[in-house]
Amino acid sequence: MPTSTPTQLAIFNKNDSSPEGGGGGGPQPPSGGAQPPARPKQKVGPWLWFVIIVMGMLIIFSVMGPQEQEITTWQQFKTIVKNDKVEDDSILIKQGRVYATVKQSSMMGFKHPRIYVDTTNDAEYYQAALDEMGVPYSVKGFVKNIWTQLLIGLAPVLLLLLVIWFFISRSMRSAGGGPGGMIGSFGKSRHKLSSKDTISVTFDDVAGIDEAKDEVTEIVEFLKNPSRFTKLGGRIPRGVLLEGPPGCGKTLLAKAIAGEADVPFFSISGSDFVEMFVGVGASRVRDLFKQAKENSPCIIFLDEIDAVGRKRGSGFTTGGHDEREQTLNAILVEMDGFEANDQVIVVAATNRADVLDPALTRPGRFDREVQVTPPDVLGRKKILEVHSRKVKLAPGVELERVARGTPMFSGADLAAIINEAAIIATMLDKDAIDLHDLEEARDKIRFGRAQKSRKIEEQERVATAYHEAGHTVVQALLDHADPLHKVTIVPRGQAMGATFSLPEKDRYGYGKNYVEATMRVLCGGRIAEQKKTTDVSSGASMDIRMLTTYARKMILDWGMSPRLGFVNYSGDENRESFMADKDYSDETARVIDEEIKRYTDEAYTEAERLIEGNWDKVVAIAEALLRHETLQKDDIDRLMNGELLDKPTVADLLAKETRNETPSERPAPPDEEADPGLDGIMPHPA
Repeated sequence: MPTSTPTQLAIFNKNDSSPEGGGGGGPQPPSGGAQPPARPKQKVGPWLWFVIIVMGMLIIFSVMGPQEQEITTWQQFKTIVKNDKVEDDSILIKQGRVYATVKQSSMMGFKHPRIYVDTTNDAEYYQAALDEMGVPYSVKGFVKNIWTQLLIGLAPVLLLLLVIWFFISRSMRSAGGGPGGMIGSFGKSRHKLSSKDTISVTFDDVAGIDEAKDEVTEIVEFLKNPSRFTKLGGRIPRGVLLEGPPGCGKTLLAKAIAGEADVPFFSISGSDFVEMFVGVGASRVRDLFKQAKENSPCIIFLDEIDAVGRKRGSGFTTGGHDEREQTLNAILVEMDGFEANDQVIVVAATNRADVLDPALTRPGRFDREVQVTPPDVLGRKKILEVHSRKVKLAPGVELERVARGTPMFSGADLAAIINEAAIIATMLDKDAIDLHDLEEARDKIRFGRAQKSRKIEEQERVATAYHEAGHTVVQALLDHADPLHKVTIVPRGQAMGATFSLPEKDRYGYGKNYVEATMRVLCGGRIAEQKKTTDVSSGASMDIRMLTTYARKMILDWGMSPRLGFVNYSGDENRESFMADKDYSDETARVIDEEIKRYTDEAYTEAERLIEGNWDKVVAIAEALLRHETLQKDDIDRLMNGELLDKPTVADLLAKETRNETPSERPAPPDEEADPGLDGIMPHPA
């Protein structure tokens, strides 16, 4: 029964994978050729099919010869002939062999009807032996010239080589006579060429990353008007490195550059450089920069550059040729070989700038490193406004409320919220998207789809309700914890219930008071569940994992332990090594374990004290959850103040709807004291 605690708790891995996105977007640019206009595709003519069929037949005939059986000695062959087991006129004397065909009535003991025996080249001896037996025979194909014999044996090989040469020469001619075509194309760059006319994304579609947008705006302005900058002695920047978590808008920003700059835009992924053939990556790099210089001023965009730009010497290779390092060397040479008037700018994107080679990120190659970070609350609101242009929102929808409820969401996550909300509203036959649809889409993306049809045993529902009530009460009582937003016991994803927070601000650092309050909130669920059911379950597994992570971060990374002091013990997370990174003694490891246990025990003890002192509030919230299944902040505040909820339950609403539809069969109103859960009907979390 895994449960989810406030949304801001999962904060340590800020590089969680998500689809690449950003503040907005437009349609994907069409694929362009490396050298427009594109060459028409070659059609396969009838003559080519004829050559292929002939080659196939030659191969089949060379592999599948006639089925023959070898006779070991000439004496055995003579015995078979004397016993009249071969067909008349079927004996054939050839150079080095004598053949015969066995009669159908004499096939017993033979695997194949065609037999032969290897002989010497003295044909007269075998003719005389057959004449002595009075057996008819024929003689065929004696070649005494050894060179003629060798030529006949090599004829199929020579024919195959001629056909291969024909295909290679034709493919090279079709590529303009250069080193292209079927073989030479491996060394050609596989970039896409775009222009302002083929890309509809502009800087107006990018929101929430204003500083990064300002950085690349300067690049576009330089390409449009270079004399404005060079008159003061400034030089063109060689490269711009866009670095940030997935989904924050790096690729979108590059598309916006292509949409704004009136220059050619070459785009390629880092993985497109490397193939199974040695030297292909370096050849493609040289070809890409050669074409870029011919079309300058222009922009080269290298997406996911960490595929080829990792630190040299850090990988675990077998000691042979490293194609990736050769490709990186070619990139370093080409970027350092630019002339002052080349006007070729390289824009690269990665979410692992820490693993890039220092020679690649030094000034003079990538002069600028632009951080594309997750947006703050104002940036999230702007991103939602950009994406909401394409959908129909209901009047009064507050995007600021949605932005506040999505801390650490990337631009791709926010785009997915708008899209999911539109789908949800469409499935409910609504005319517009309301706030409820947006919140449901947010919960669906973060925690998974609500599983309203799942049948849950009553005992498990009670345990889940008290578990979430324990989280809720502790979070409501602690001043340093994030404010509550809502709590539900409707299963969602792998969680049987969830307690949601609505942070008042974005957190870029974590104070000790906040961390300790969050740890106590994590302990509240297990304590309340155990007090009610007198048993423990696996429902607190996620809480325990997060609690331990907080304690380890406080001690190893943040220096919050008085015994261990202002020291970092976690080591280098980016070290590439097979061995575990442990830069402290066994005695220090023992102290670390003791401190982690102390912090978790203190959190558990304090949460237990709060639960014991406010058990009546835990019971009130848990019973309300069993009746309503989802409680908003206002409902929680009323229950914490000792008030009662008078809103109708799901059973009340269904009973009222039934009475309105069939007045003649009006059922009795449900008993308020009875369980109104209707055995399996799960309301929509609102």
